[in-house]
Amino acid sequence: MKTRRWLLSTAAMIATGLALPAAAQDFPAKNIKFVVPFAAGSATDALARILGEHLSRTLGRPVVVENLPGASGIIAAQNVVRADPDGHTLLITTNTTHGANQSLLKSVPYDAVKDFEPVGKLGTITLALATHQSVPAKTVRELITYAKANPGKLTFGAGSSSSRIAGEMLKSLAGLDLTYVPYRSNPQAITDLLGGQISIVFADISTTLPQIKAGKVNGLAVSTAKRSPLAPDLPTMVEAGVAGYDLAAWFAAFAPAKTPRPVIDRLNQAFVAALNDKTTQERLLAAGIEPETSTADELKAFVPVEIKKWADIVKAAGIQPE
Repeated sequence: MKTRRWLLSTAAMIATGLALPAAAQDFPAKNIKFVVPFAAGSATDALARILGEHLSRTLGRPVVVENLPGASGIIAAQNVVRADPDGHTLLITTNTTHGANQSLLKSVPYDAVKDFEPVGKLGTITLALATHQSVPAKTVRELITYAKANPGKLTFGAGSSSSRIAGEMLKSLAGLDLTYVPYRSNPQAITDLLGGQISIVFADISTTLPQIKAGKVNGLAVSTAKRSPLAPDLPTMVEAGVAGYDLAAWFAAFAPAKTPRPVIDRLNQAFVAALNDKTTQERLLAAGIEPETSTADELKAFVPVEIKKWADIVKAAGIQPE
């Protein structure tokens, strides 16, 4: 009797083991959708479209990018959580949905760990501090001096959690009174910066740099500990006089929970191939994005650490959850 049960159990395990790779071999069976939590023109959107082109060739199916901006990425995240766990719908996102929201918001209607299957990291990006030309400051030190002399006068816009925290860190570390203005995405914040509706924006360098180079806004500094090779003339915030300032945003791909591991592995392989492609790398770097890869397990371990890190940043900046 034990022998028969062992045979049946072994047969079941073999069948299961064969079924998943077969499912992966059949994947993708239809078009793949990349859900992006920010508007067209954002760095995340550029990343999704560049990688999508490569994956469509690798996997033999079109990759469609769907932008669902707003609510700090919650709309897009929930859309993916509710999708079929078959690997055909992916969230191409940032630390906003899987790092900062958990501390910035009183209630998040998804679990960043339990509701998703990590696929892999995709890259990192530097933020840049830009001001409207009416602000009488050409350096961060001058900006701090002006802001302290005019408490509450300057406004800063942010269309992502990274941008929000970047501005709040400046307030906290420099002791400034700035008014926060929320946006659905950073391109919208840049539009209002150009129009003078807001004074300051901390946003991904791919969004800010074209306006800085065109002389339409003033670029003062970058958020990371090292200068960006894309904007070597912009000092770091530390160099500019704000001690302890270091912040970078990251990108990653997630599938709905319970997506089969062989499908996750195939997607990871496709992303790694894209990120190792020289032409794709050049396009990403031109967009201000530094390519980065990881395994699915590495991303799984990374997310809880990031949630704690951003919680510490939010606490240090004195931000109250909304």
